[in-house]
Amino acid sequence: MMIEKFGSGLGRRDFLKFTALAGAAVAGVAAVGIRPTLADEDLPLKGKRIGISAAGTDHFFDLQAYNAQIEEVKRLGGEPIAVDAGRNDGKLVSQLQTLIGQKPDAIVQLLGTLSVIDPWLKKAGDAGIPVLTIDVGSTYSLNNSTSDNWGLGKDLALQLVSDIGGEGKIVVFNGFYGVTPCAIRYDQLVNVVKYFPKVEIIKPELRDVIPNTVQDAFTQVTAILNRYPDKGSIKAIWSAWDVPQLGATQALVAAGRTEIKTYGVDGSPEVLQLVADPKSPAAADVAQQPAELGRTAIRNVARLLSGEKLPRETYVPALLANKANVGEVTKKLGIG
Repeated sequence: MMIEKFGSGLGRRDFLKFTALAGAAVAGVAAVGIRPTLADEDLPLKGKRIGISAAGTDHFFDLQAYNAQIEEVKRLGGEPIAVDAGRNDGKLVSQLQTLIGQKPDAIVQLLGTLSVIDPWLKKAGDAGIPVLTIDVGSTYSLNNSTSDNWGLGKDLALQLVSDIGGEGKIVVFNGFYGVTPCAIRYDQLVNVVKYFPKVEIIKPELRDVIPNTVQDAFTQVTAILNRYPDKGSIKAIWSAWDVPQLGATQALVAAGRTEIKTYGVDGSPEVLQLVADPKSPAAADVAQQPAELGRTAIRNVARLLSGEKLPRETYVPALLANKANVGEVTKKLGIG
């Protein structure tokens, strides 16, 4: 997979053309024996109670995916039982216990640390409740709706390496390796960087947190800029999602270090606005489609309950937005 704009020495490809080709390829794979047969408008959930469990809804991605699930269950004639843990692992476990006790026709889990939720997803399955997930790589999930985190992680890493000319120190936020998509994106960054020996990840890595992500990232980046005061001593800052990127970008502007570039994933509107600003150090952000991920998960619930066989994962396309194509990406996603 290639991204739209690379710096000199790595070649250039049109990212949007790639996206169309990738989408066609995924559709082609899905067509070989596993593509669902029911059209979206024919999917039934009438009389079905669907549990929707969210780790939290304080982030643009989470809220969009959560609300879209509720709306899609209602659209298909079902009853949503929606619960939000507010980023509290204890509450997340409690709400999964409660959902299992209510015996819905299916449960969809939106995000969550695998070690926390996996035992309860297993208990749901053992109780005869089908479990589907969004961005959760659990072996107890019958289907996981997600972006291609391997592809987008690699593309974002290549964009970063290209932008810094294949050399220099980079700052990495790595606080949520227990969350499957974050782990995959981080691993892809490491896989790319190892082929560019002049690129160095500064150790120790920074740890992004929830809540107060923006403020904490601002503070951590400000501190590391004090350790590396010379321009050129740091080339880029990477995070597995884009809320830390927002705080990092604000810290760079405040310190007058806008020569350093920032990178993230999710496509939060405020971050895409920074990418669109030619003076901002926000260089690229992979825009996911959280509402479509939510709708896709619920449609897959309906397909499963109608007797269809589902693939292990269903991929919803994501678009890498950089300085050159961010206008096209936001227009395509309807958030520009």
